[in-house]
Order: sequence, then structure tokens, then C-alpha cells
Amino acid sequence: MEINEAIKRAQLNDQKAFNFLLDTFWDDVYGFQLKRIHNENDAEDVTIQTFSKAFDKIHTYKNEYKFKTWLITISKNIHIDFLRKEKNSISQILSKEDSNAYQVLDESPSPEDELITEQNLAKLLRDIKKLKPHYQEMINLRYFQELSYKEISKELNEPINNVKVKLLRAKKLLADIITKSL
Repeated sequence: MEINEAIKRAQLNDQKAFNFLLDTFWDDVYGFQLKRIHNENDAEDVTIQTFSKAFDKIHTYKNEYKFKTWLITISKNIHIDFLRKEKNSISQILSKEDSNAYQVLDESPSPEDELITEQNLAKLLRDIKKLKPHYQEMINLRYFQELSYKEISKELNEPINNVKVKLLRAKKLLADIITKSL
């Protein structure tokens, strides 16, 4: 499959085209982020977010730009957001450490908290059932069976990068369902 053909097919929601583009450009985007972040896990997270955002917005891609350049630009912007969040969380931690008063809280759940947790879990399970079956399976394997990406990849016989992107997509769809039901 040629890249331009894959882009056109991806714009029509062709899953094989998404997989082709992911496999073709994964190393480029991941390598770009690894040079910037110097942390494999964070670089992988930003790369996954890059492909997820790119695939969500693929209909906005214009042929006058190279697809790789478009992906790298998205990746760079996600990295900038990542740095901003990191900077904010570090400054919050430092300001908490400057505080002289430390309070010790009883963090054991009350009976009311346990009931609320049970009700929330039941609602979450109902919301998960609203997803397509392959997304339900992804959520189940990752969060209920607590399998690693590698284990899910073996279980489903899919490349690990596809597993990561599908799981991210499943989480986004689930978040949309939860938000709409509020």
C-alpha cells in the first residue's frame, strides 16, 4: 500500500490503513520524541497520543504537506503540552513541601465510600458495555485482568503499537460515553 492511498483510506476509517500508517511512521515519531524526552516510557506515551490525535483528526490533513511532517508537528505540540503539565505538577509539589503544616488523614474508606464505589463500578461496567466488542475486550484485558501491553499483544495476536493505540481510542470513547451520561 502506498502512503497517499493509505491516508485516503484512513480518512474513510479503514482500520488496515491506520495500521499501515502506524507501522510506517511509528519509528520516526518515537525516535523524534526519544531524542527530546530521553525517557522511553514518556516518549512512548507521547507517540501513542500523537497517533491517536492524528487518526482522530486525519480528515484535516492536507496533501500539500508531507504526512511525516504533519505527524511530527502534532507530536511536538503534544510534547509541549506534556512539559507544561509536568512543570505545573512540579511547582504544585514544591509549594506543598514549603508548607509547614502537615495533616495526617484517615484514608480508610467509610461504609458510604464503599457503597459509592460499588455503584460507580456498576455504572462504569454499564458504560463499558456500550463500546464496540473489541474496545470492551481491550479495556477488560488491560484494567480488569491487568495484562501488560505485551501480554495483550500476544493474547490478541496484534502488534503492540496497535494495542496501545486501540486502548487509547477505547479510553477516549469510554470517556465520551461517561461525559454524555452525566
